[in-house]
Amino acid sequence: MNTLEKFFSENKDEVAFYDGYANYLSHLVKSLDKKAVRNVAECFLKAREENRTIYFVGNGGSATTAMHFAQDVGEIGRKIGGKGFRTKSIVDNVSALTAIGNDYDYSQVFSLQIQYCFDPGDVLVLISASGNSPNVIKAAQLAKEKGGVTVALVGFCGGQLAKMCDHVVHVESIKGEYGPVEDVHLVLNHMITSYLMLSLKA
Repeated sequence: MNTLEKFFSENKDEVAFYDGYANYLSHLVKSLDKKAVRNVAECFLKAREENRTIYFVGNGGSATTAMHFAQDVGEIGRKIGGKGFRTKSIVDNVSALTAIGNDYDYSQVFSLQIQYCFDPGDVLVLISASGNSPNVIKAAQLAKEKGGVTVALVGFCGGQLAKMCDHVVHVESIKGEYGPVEDVHLVLNHMITSYLMLSLKA
């Protein structure tokens, strides 16, 4: 039984469930390793200074977070009226995703997209609740082979990504709690992006 199922079994009242969900999210956010979050922000700043590209990837709900994160960080330069970040989501090119999935294998839909454009020093941000999605793992392996920096936002037990990436922010949770983990990953997007924008404006 995961945490949400436990809340519901104890009290099926809607408001009580919403309150329990909110409190659980607050607990997860407060439990984050803030030094790990800081390291991700510093990794992004280094990429900006060195004119490196920051790529974002994920599946399902994590794909939407990858798109959102890439847009938010990429917008910082315009908002501060200064040097920005080079960002790219590799989850929203439908022709590439379907061509690679059809002609090769779905496990390569991300790695083959960056095969010829990922340079040493570039950053790959991998967002995955389980940390075990084969296509995300392959992309991380390729980025490391090419001398890149890997950043993982994971949940549950962390999976393979937590063991192989350079920077890891782990939302420690029970396996299967996709909603709360994905919620916190989106909070991390806004937390990191807000900090970067404010610090660069200061």
